[in-house]
Amino acid sequence: MIVTTKQLFDVAYGKFAVGAYNINNLEQCMGLFRGNMDSQAPFIIQISKGARSYTHKAMLEGLIRAAEEVFPEAIFAVHLDHGDEETCYDCINSGFYSSVMIDASHESFDENIAITKRVVDAAHAKGIAVEAELGQLGGVEEHVSVSEADAKLTDPSQAREFVERSGCDCLACAIGTSHGAFKFSGTQGLHFDVLEDIQARLPGFPLVMHGSSSVPQDEVARINAAGGELKGAKGVDADQFKRASELGVTKINIDTDGRLVWTRVHREYFNANPENFDLRPPGKVFMAEYAKFIAGKNEKLGSAGTLEIVRKAVG
Repeated sequence: MIVTTKQLFDVAYGKFAVGAYNINNLEQCMGLFRGNMDSQAPFIIQISKGARSYTHKAMLEGLIRAAEEVFPEAIFAVHLDHGDEETCYDCINSGFYSSVMIDASHESFDENIAITKRVVDAAHAKGIAVEAELGQLGGVEEHVSVSEADAKLTDPSQAREFVERSGCDCLACAIGTSHGAFKFSGTQGLHFDVLEDIQARLPGFPLVMHGSSSVPQDEVARINAAGGELKGAKGVDADQFKRASELGVTKINIDTDGRLVWTRVHREYFNANPENFDLRPPGKVFMAEYAKFIAGKNEKLGSAGTLEIVRKAVG
């Protein structure tokens, strides 16, 4: 059952965070649904601008519609991740998305508000929620590329004005994470002081944490042992998700970790089976491994076991 992100956030706020997972193909879609059903968790399917053009946007939408039939007990929202204004309008007009993210964080404060407001007006007219971003995460994710020098934390003093003027429904905050597999160096971590300040200024308002993959070191080691070269990759400590959810973070984005699972499975499989040329055997391994990964991540998010609570709340 597809629901709105607002319905999920109303149940989750202050209690747990909903996992928002990016998909690009059939195997990710199946593993995602299986993992969330295994852990009895609601979830958000994220489709990025890049994923929509990887084959064709209709292909991913068709996969999700089919998965909804195969897994009728699933409760989830469909979200555009890191959209520009044009892509947001395309998704709004499609009638398929629960929410869209307009990422104008690279613009000035006033221009970010103006762009976000235009998207909000179009989305709200069709009952669709809007996620916006204030501050900039560093790193690279598809068409989003921000150097470390240009990355900046969200200014809590701007948060309320931004939300009130733009009308956005949830706010992605830059609190020290970054996109990709190389998030932290040394002992760096999340800036909970910034998050606390934002929540104090926006009590009850749903916040979003991007760039939240954990980059498990065992996955990195196995990829490198199978011929990969991921040196110094380090992510967010998943044990910090609970504290973030208590501070108003209701949506946590996880993409890179899923790519690492895919890379590990396929590198290991073809190394061990060099004679194989069939894509289906490693695909089956990946779907099972990805489902296990999703279920484990939901335990850290606190969303595991909440499906019936959400079902009762959304009617």
